Amino acid sequence: MLNKIWAGFFLIGFLAACVQAIFFGQTDVFQKIVASTFDMSKTGFEIALGLTGIMCFWLGILRLGEAGGAVEVITRLFRPLFRKLFPSIPPGHPAEGSIVMNMAANVLGLDNSATPIGLKAMSEMQELNPDKDRASDDQILFLVINTSSVTLLPVTIFTYRAQMGAADPTDVFLPILIATFCSTLAGLLVTALVQGRNLLDRVILGYLGGMTLVIAGLVIYFGRLEQQAMETQSALFANILIFSVIVGFLVAALMRRVAVYEVFVEGAKDGFRVAVSIIPYLVAMLVAIGVFRASGALDLALGGVRSVVDLLGFDSRWVEGLPTALMKPLSGSGARGMLIETMRAEGADSFAGRLASVVQGSTETTFYVLAVYFGSVGIRRTRHAVACGLTADLAGIVAAILLSYLFFG
Repeated sequence: MLNKIWAGFFLIGFLAACVQAIFFGQTDVFQKIVASTFDMSKTGFEIALGLTGIMCFWLGILRLGEAGGAVEVITRLFRPLFRKLFPSIPPGHPAEGSIVMNMAANVLGLDNSATPIGLKAMSEMQELNPDKDRASDDQILFLVINTSSVTLLPVTIFTYRAQMGAADPTDVFLPILIATFCSTLAGLLVTALVQGRNLLDRVILGYLGGMTLVIAGLVIYFGRLEQQAMETQSALFANILIFSVIVGFLVAALMRRVAVYEVFVEGAKDGFRVAVSIIPYLVAMLVAIGVFRASGALDLALGGVRSVVDLLGFDSRWVEGLPTALMKPLSGSGARGMLIETMRAEGADSFAGRLASVVQGSTETTFYVLAVYFGSVGIRRTRHAVACGLTADLAGIVAAILLSYLFFG
């Protein structure tokens, strides 16, 4: 999928440039395309270079969270909920612990830990699956929750915003948190509906109802503020919460007598390796997207959608976030490249830049997660997994657009 997307940007860009040169006499379009390849290569490297320090710090902090027992606390907190959501898994079965640990790692943004634990959970659920070629209901629900999992610390998005010059990189924290909750809730509800699951259990209603009330309370509170007060207070809330997580991880690690400095450094080393490994992928995708935009193809496509939206009498500013939204279910690298290109072209603190950031954090890459998780256990018949996952994606993207209007006008 990623190979086709990447090559498609170049081919469509070339065709669009030929059309402009032949039919409209814009012969300088090829010069713009070539210049874009150099410019975006430089931009990709500079972003990845700046990403290194921030990734080192945050992965060091997250490693302290693991060593200090933050994942363990969240695991115990949510274990009753997941026992009710996956009733066919016998109590004490290894899959139960792996599922909860995977969700906890996702909440904390521990992608490096979440994926291998998730693969382990899928493998353990496969042992209980009577039809090895066909995804079970539990496996589908697990995958849908994974593709839309609520993330408390979207560190990578903060990092890209900081690199692109955002005055307050964390000002998108609350909209992302709410949007990803909407995505997760929608995925859970639609999967339960398709599978005939009963969500009226007291434990499930207690957890989901409580979280929904908190999210609704945040939306109502901030929605009643003036725009300036909303931006100021939401930024303050986000920064206090994020710094509290840092201090909480550190205190928990100290209470467990963890060698905090050494553990932080080990996590920071992982951050350095992650940042360096991103460079080739980021450069490749940014160059392809740069060609796509420089050829005029992207502006032409967005212009067509914008014209239709304007004709219908709606505000069309959300159209700038559409490339990231359309790319997100298909390719994490592609969506990341679209996010950076949008911030580069429109500004990190523009409505479009903030919208693309919220969209990026609202959901996961459905097709990638499906391919990796189901492929790891040899499942070929995915049943309704794709439809339910894409429904969650759609809910998250719609919520991201609405929340961007609410928080950023």
